[in-house]
Formats: sequence, C-alpha cells, structure tokens
Amino acid sequence: MVGGFAEKGYCRFGFDPALKSWAEAALPLARAAVADPEQRARWLVCQGTWFVGVDALPNGGDGAIGDVPLAGEAIEFAEGLFGALPLHPAQVSVVWPGYPRPRQGESEAAFRYREKRDAAHLDGVKASGADRRRRIEEAHGWILGIPLNEAGAGASPLVVWDGSHKVMRARLLAALNGMDEAGWGEVDVTEAYQAARQEVFETCARIELAAKPGEAYLLHRLSLHGVAPWRQGPDEGRMVAYFRPEMPGGVAEWLKGLSSLI
Repeated sequence: MVGGFAEKGYCRFGFDPALKSWAEAALPLARAAVADPEQRARWLVCQGTWFVGVDALPNGGDGAIGDVPLAGEAIEFAEGLFGALPLHPAQVSVVWPGYPRPRQGESEAAFRYREKRDAAHLDGVKASGADRRRRIEEAHGWILGIPLNEAGAGASPLVVWDGSHKVMRARLLAALNGMDEAGWGEVDVTEAYQAARQEVFETCARIELAAKPGEAYLLHRLSLHGVAPWRQGPDEGRMVAYFRPEMPGGVAEWLKGLSSLI
C-alpha cells in the first residue's frame, strides 16, 4: 500500500504528469477565486493571511477542469480504497506570509492553539454555540490535497500526526458506545475529542507534508491535521486544492465502516 497508508493515516504521491496538467488548468481559476471581491469578503481571514476558499474551484462533479480530467495515481488510490464518491467544488486554500494571525472573534486560547498546535482538527467535527461544544456534523470519505503553485517546504505546509487516525477513532467510538448510531451526529463529543487530540500530541509524530504541482497527498478522514506557521515562501502564498467528498452512511459509517480501519 502506498507509503504505509494503513499505519500512518496519510501518504504522499510523487510527480504525476496527469496531476500536473490538472493543477495547471486549475491554477488560473484558483487565482480568479482569490481575487474575486465576494469570495474575499467571505473567505479571507486571519488578518489577510489565509483564504479559506471552501467550494471555490469551479470543477465538475468528476473533478475535471474543463476538458482536463482529475486523473492519476492519487485519485485512483483514493477511489480504490474508499470508493468513487461524487466530488464537490474543491476548496482553494491559500496561505500568505505572516500566517497565523488571530481570526476575527478567536479567543486568545484558540489563537495560541492555532499558533502552537497548527489548529489541529478533524474535518467535520465542529464547534457551535457560545460554549463551543463539538459534534460530528459532516462525514467525509477522504481528504486529497493537490498543490497548485510552487511554494516550498516553509510555506505553511499541511501538518498531520502519524497514526492519529487510530487514536481518534478509538476515543470517539468509546464516547459513543451504547448510543443509538442514528443519533451519533447529535452527541456532544467535546471531552472525548479533546482527550483524543491530547493523546495524539503525546504519542504521535508531527509530520509536515510539503509538495509541488504534479504531486499530492491523501489523508485518512480520521487523521488529525492542521497548517504550520509560515516560515518562508513566495509572496503569492501557497495554494492547494482540497477534495473532501461526503460519504454515504453518515457518522456511523464514518467511524465504523471498513475503510475507517484501512
């Protein structure tokens, strides 16, 4: 299996001409999204150092950009493990020099966590309300990151904790044990989630994943991940397209399905 994905919860793919062609087709559309006033008003955060860019890339449901297909080893590997899921418009995540800076409304403690712990999180486990209680609100099949520009290893690379998918899964399953699976998405998992993150920080190696256009990285959906502080890189920032297709079966499948064990 590519790069020990089952044990690590992530893998990195080397240069692929098909993926390079896709990145070249996507780059001007990503730049246009970043320059669009409406998109900037919605997605530019952290005092102008991060463009979140959810669903900002106008790709097709198969991931294609115009007549350029989303193809190559990375997408084939993801679909081989987890199935060919319908794809959403990709996120266009752009980080610039100076990241991180406080996000509007972010507490001092939350900013320290962003700065010192890379804002480590699981996608889909969301905080809501004044007390910021967490529930599993979205169930993604996998997370595929495709770099769009040359940025370098110091340009706020993605961070993942090696083997963290096993810790996160065990802790969350324990917290939900004995409850009706149909209602798992309504259960407050705040304490279990925080304890799982702390265990990951204490027991799993922190890995920075930098890549170039034509390369990619795939994360297990239960792998704890975040974004490193900016050290050095181009003024344009680093631009990555992310796919997180939703999976059928909801939260129970997200945690218990066969692919959660891969």
